[in-house]
Amino acid sequence: AISISKAINSQEAPVKEKHARRIILGTHHEKGAFTFWSYAIGLPLPSSSILSWKFCHVLHKVLRDGHANVLHDCQRYRSNIREIGDLWGHLHDRYGQLVNVYTKLLLTKISFHLKHPQFPAGLEVTDEVLEKAAGTDVNNIFQLTVEMFDYMDCELKLSESVFRQLNTAIAVSQMASGQCRLAPLIQVIQDCSHLYHYTVKLLFKLHSCLPADTLQGHRDRFHEQFHSLRNFFRRASDMIYFKRLIQIPRLPESPPNFLRASALAEHIKPVVVIPEETPEDEEPENLIEISTGPPTGEPVVTADLFDQTFGPPNGSLKDDRDLQIESLKSEVEQLRTELEKIKLEAQRYVAQLRGQVNALEAELEEQRKQKQKALVDNEQLRHELAQLRAVQEEGARSQGLREEAERKASATEARYSRLKEKHGELVKAHAELLRKNADTAKQLTVTQQSQEEVARVKEQLAFQMEQVKRESEMKLEEQSDQLEKLKTELEAKAFELAHTQEALSRTEQSGSELSSRLDALSSEKDALGSAVRQREAELRAAQHLAQEKEAALSQEQQRSSQERAELQGRLAQKESEEQGLRQRLLDEQFVVLRCAAVEARRILQDAVSTLDDPLHLRCTSSPAFLVSRAQTALDAVSSLEQGHSQYLASPADASALVAALTRFSHAAADTIVNGGATSHLAPTDPADRLMDACRECGTRSLELMGHLHERQALAQAQPGLVRSPLQAILQLGQELKPKSLDVRQEELGAVVDKEMAATSAAIEDAVQRIEDMMNQARHESSGLKLEVNERILNSCTDLMKAIRLLVMTSTSLQKEIVESGRGAATQQEFYAKNSRWTEGLISASKAVGWGASQLVESADRVVLHTGKYEELIVCSHEIAASTAQLVAASKVKADKRSPCLGRLQECSRAVNERAAGVVASTKSGQEQVEDRDTMDFSGLSLIKLKKQEMETQVHVLELEKTLEVERVRLGELRKQHYALAGAVGPPSEEEPSQPTAAPRGASRKPPLAQKPSVAPRQDQQLDGKDGLYPVQLVN
Repeated sequence: AISISKAINSQEAPVKEKHARRIILGTHHEKGAFTFWSYAIGLPLPSSSILSWKFCHVLHKVLRDGHANVLHDCQRYRSNIREIGDLWGHLHDRYGQLVNVYTKLLLTKISFHLKHPQFPAGLEVTDEVLEKAAGTDVNNIFQLTVEMFDYMDCELKLSESVFRQLNTAIAVSQMASGQCRLAPLIQVIQDCSHLYHYTVKLLFKLHSCLPADTLQGHRDRFHEQFHSLRNFFRRASDMIYFKRLIQIPRLPESPPNFLRASALAEHIKPVVVIPEETPEDEEPENLIEISTGPPTGEPVVTADLFDQTFGPPNGSLKDDRDLQIESLKSEVEQLRTELEKIKLEAQRYVAQLRGQVNALEAELEEQRKQKQKALVDNEQLRHELAQLRAVQEEGARSQGLREEAERKASATEARYSRLKEKHGELVKAHAELLRKNADTAKQLTVTQQSQEEVARVKEQLAFQMEQVKRESEMKLEEQSDQLEKLKTELEAKAFELAHTQEALSRTEQSGSELSSRLDALSSEKDALGSAVRQREAELRAAQHLAQEKEAALSQEQQRSSQERAELQGRLAQKESEEQGLRQRLLDEQFVVLRCAAVEARRILQDAVSTLDDPLHLRCTSSPAFLVSRAQTALDAVSSLEQGHSQYLASPADASALVAALTRFSHAAADTIVNGGATSHLAPTDPADRLMDACRECGTRSLELMGHLHERQALAQAQPGLVRSPLQAILQLGQELKPKSLDVRQEELGAVVDKEMAATSAAIEDAVQRIEDMMNQARHESSGLKLEVNERILNSCTDLMKAIRLLVMTSTSLQKEIVESGRGAATQQEFYAKNSRWTEGLISASKAVGWGASQLVESADRVVLHTGKYEELIVCSHEIAASTAQLVAASKVKADKRSPCLGRLQECSRAVNERAAGVVASTKSGQEQVEDRDTMDFSGLSLIKLKKQEMETQVHVLELEKTLEVERVRLGELRKQHYALAGAVGPPSEEEPSQPTAAPRGASRKPPLAQKPSVAPRQDQQLDGKDGLYPVQLVN
């Protein structure tokens, strides 16, 4: 406890290490933190932020270095830690803000280590333990990584908060105030180094199991934490305060590349070293108990009882015991000095061993890195060696194929040269034949025959010449084909080294056959040459005649081409005129469409601007009319879509699109205007949604008109986009429509009479029950209670009588209204014609009957002492409101000069007065009956008074909170009742000073006397058509 009080104090100075060490040793001694928390609970932490800061620092050290059971002991006091953090987080105190951040870190640390017991609070585990804790499930690894990220965020946030409050100059870290803030960062550095290493390991493991895109968020978060941690380590290592207390590792310049698996070998675990410093001067402790007697082996000095009690006589010398004590003290001092020397030596040895361990760990990491690199290089070399072997084998195969191809190519070139020589000889022979043919043609000119014979033979010669040419060409083609076949065969044979000789023999045979064929062809050419020379003379004569005929034919063709050109010119002129007329028609149709779009745009803009017009606020519309206009607009949208598709298919006819556009613009404008008018009578939320839907409809309609106005954007117009806001308007209109009655209009008259009779019967029954209760109270009670009960029941009886008179007067006024307004029609026809007014009467009468029954039950419970007086007060207010509703519903169609109307108003005032009397008698009776304890605080002390004052304040706050919650609940109940049943108000034109028929948002009650559920009428205005109340009857 002394060490705790010395470590946790309000001085702005860092916690001394010796005090913290004693606290940690105490946790190991008692195997828990019971003593620590039993003393810490009594510390005035809310009174000093520095005290709370030091408490968090000591708790952090105890969690890290204390006994394993400390974690479970701290779990029991999580709420205390959280309350301290929340308290200082709401105050504007520099240390308080740090305490808020520190408590969040401590709570995160406790939660993490309780959830993962494999990790001790010091966060120092081996890689094997980390692998075992992560497991093989990817989801567990993913979750563990996220939790370590959150852990690291809390650590870094604390460091950033401390540095934000400090000037990072060197001098600040040497001041007591600066060291007080910086001292906890030593534990933060130790935690962060381990968390960084574990996070890197887990991320590499995740990247080996999941795709890179899935872990993009993890990488971004790690990069952010890496840069923050690196800046934190750099700033801390520059401070002199940390240089003598901790050896801070340096992180690499760039974060690890998780997309490359080999980068794990490059990762070096950051190691934090805490050098052992010289222990500070501590208070002297008794290492040897002096009071236990002299050491073993020495004689026990006995003394007189008087001397033992009062000491030796004055002036006497020191006895042996005093000398023994002094010798023991000197020995103790010597032993203490020797112990200090042994401690210093042991600390130096520990520091040296830790340095050696760190160096060996660094060397081991370097060896692991080299081993990983060697494995990667070995795999790369193996892969390259396999590729080189494959390339070498491929090169050997290609070299063999190349040599074989060269041998075949040389043989083929030799055969080709021989064939080329033979082809040259054939060409020479052919040229000789041509010369001979020319000579024969000259001789044929001498032996020409007559003109008739030339004409007769001309066709035969031409046919024969063509036949000869075809035959010669066919033979040449056959020869060329044979040459090509030979070449292909030679090329095919060139790839077969084993059949080279056989291919050569076949080639020679084919060459001999070819030569024999060439000889035969040469002989045939000689015979043909002579025939050709004979026919050429005839051919020239025939050519002359053909030239004459061709000249005549060309003249005829020229004349016909001129005529055709003239006809084509006329046709082109006609087509251009038709195209101009068609384009003019298209332009005129588009002009008509654009004018219609401009006019529609003007109509829609006027409708949209009407929504913001202040004069439009007085305009109202019914939801039913809005629904009809919205349905018309939806039909117009369908017609507009059909017309738009027809115009795109046939731009020459825009009549359908113009008609649909005109209809749509007027229907949409009416929908927008009537939607705004309907919203003026709707509740706030539906009104806002209806206005938004109207504005959206206007915006989309104007965008559609803009597309239809431009020729380029005409095809991009989408009339269907206007359908969704129109459907929203239609749906909102359906929701705002008053719900119809479940009964038919023909039965309304019977229902009115039935409900009025039921109301009268309920009131009579209530009066009878009140009289019975009064008689029973007179028999069972006496004194003050009898007086209070009689006063309350008398006031209830007066109220029931006033209500009965009001119902009778309302019935008379109702009959007067029916008789004066039905004319020749029957009573049922009048009720059916004025159905909404009839529904209002039904609703009001049910409300009155229900209120009377409810008042009687409340009075019965109050008399029997099982109810509350407040129920009676609420029932009185409810009856007053119900009767006001009945009066308002009755006087809607009444003549203002009717005497029944005056009596009805007097009865209404009487009901209000009787209801006020019930409330007054109830309150006075409640004050008389309830006992009031006298408040005597004279026997309380100052502390007890303060305690009771605080308890009373707490109770007051709880009651205020409960009151606030109940008021909110009452508001929600009223909203729900208003949404289900609705609220009907009086006509503002006829009776502006009358109260509403039913309170807005009154809570819905059980159907005791068939209390009606009023239809939604949020505007509390009468319908402008017939001035009647819309209601809904719920049975």
